Amino acid sequence: MIKVYLANRPPLTVFDELDGLSALKKGDIEQIVKDTGNHWRKIFNVYAKLIFALAVRVEFNKIAEFSSWQQYRDELLLQQGSETELLFYPQEQKERECLMKSLTEVVPGSLRIIMGKSFASEVLDAHCINWVDDDFAYDVKAGLWVCPYFDYRQLSNLKIDRFIDLMIEQSNKDIINNYLSSQLV
Repeated sequence: MIKVYLANRPPLTVFDELDGLSALKKGDIEQIVKDTGNHWRKIFNVYAKLIFALAVRVEFNKIAEFSSWQQYRDELLLQQGSETELLFYPQEQKERECLMKSLTEVVPGSLRIIMGKSFASEVLDAHCINWVDDDFAYDVKAGLWVCPYFDYRQLSNLKIDRFIDLMIEQSNKDIINNYLSSQLV
């Protein structure tokens, strides 16, 4: 499972009222982008590019068989069985505290990514993570990574490649393969 945490949520009523996980359906990403604009298009695109590039790099054919990251985004990303999640910062303080505590716990078989350095500093509080450089940090034991916000300027294609290199280098490649092999079964 790859779980990406971010501070905001699409400015749509359905997401304001969302209480828990909800898989998207085919066409939902396109509709969210139509309703909200370029900001959310960038987030979905960068997420799809990251997962697709990771699958190609570790030669995981089930995802790499999609003809492009765009096809992967439209046909599987954040949908039932994708093993990908986009988790919004809770609106209630009690839920925020639970999230902050859960981020420091070990979650076997999961890669968790906190999107954005400032958001990471808010939710990780005093938790020790290893900063590799100005853009990336990790706690391999907890399966937790911090990366730039999913935007073309902040997490460019070059930085996506660097992030994948770091994930493969710093974490056990078997964890990545286990995540990928759990998809589309």
